[in-house]
Amino acid sequence: MSPGGLAADLGYAYPRPHLLQRAVQAFAGSRLGARLTPVTLAPMDRFVSRLTRGRVSLPVLLAGLPVLELVVVGRKSGLRRVTHLIAIPFGQELAVLGTNFGQPRTPAWVLNLEDHPRATVRHRGESREVVARPATDEERAAVMASAGAVFAGAVRYEERLAGRRRVRVFVLEPVSD
Repeated sequence: MSPGGLAADLGYAYPRPHLLQRAVQAFAGSRLGARLTPVTLAPMDRFVSRLTRGRVSLPVLLAGLPVLELVVVGRKSGLRRVTHLIAIPFGQELAVLGTNFGQPRTPAWVLNLEDHPRATVRHRGESREVVARPATDEERAAVMASAGAVFAGAVRYEERLAGRRRVRVFVLEPVSD
């Protein structure tokens, strides 16, 4: 691993969104957008990712939001499960948020990661083995502040969930060989 950390190793960075991308982000963070995005954009993105071998992502094109592929072991099936997520740079590492687009159910990948914290992350053809650990309260506050700076929808999702469930935040740390 390079001295730059996981984010640098994967080339994971946020491009500056243009006007249309900011509009798409605003829609995705709205109640309607949060309901439509998982059933429309997410499946299309998986298709485009397969077609381009992970080198192109619809969220980065449409909303200026890079996608990280998280590969975890299913807690019940034991099978590898791939999830596309927006990661948040955290120091030299990355963090992921279990927002599930602000929906009441905790996403399955969160439960899988809690059961099997070792995972693989991929971005633009680069792949790394990681261990996910729950963020401390202090780290969680810092990650959520950073998330709001790059995608305000993450904060809106958390606000919608207040009193219903807590958004779980994980820090992804590279596995040292």
